[in-house]
Amino acid sequence: MAKETTNNSGAAYNFFTFGSVITGNISSENDFRVDGEVKGDMECKGKVVIGQTGIFKGKITCVNAEIIGNVQGNINASESLTLRSTANVTGDIRTKILIVEPNAVFNGNCSMKETEITA
Repeated sequence: MAKETTNNSGAAYNFFTFGSVITGNISSENDFRVDGEVKGDMECKGKVVIGQTGIFKGKITCVNAEIIGNVQGNINASESLTLRSTANVTGDIRTKILIVEPNAVFNGNCSMKETEITA
């Protein structure tokens, strides 16, 4: 199950742990971290992190995203998207700011515009 916790800054976020699998759509008002496997779409009004053990199969719509693990699907990040060195993304990307570390893998199309991205 997704678990809510609070860090020292007082900001709430959700996370989905390694070894867990969820099939279905996710909607979140707060930041969300995935270290397990998700098969479905996610709409998040904060930052989405797909951790190193995370596998996401579906569309991600969010404000900011950081991909460390695997994503198979389109990513719409209205502000920024970071692909860490261990990231493996197959799908199209729409974002204002794209940061790609060496060794990150991205197969798809990328569109970077100043317009607001909607679901």
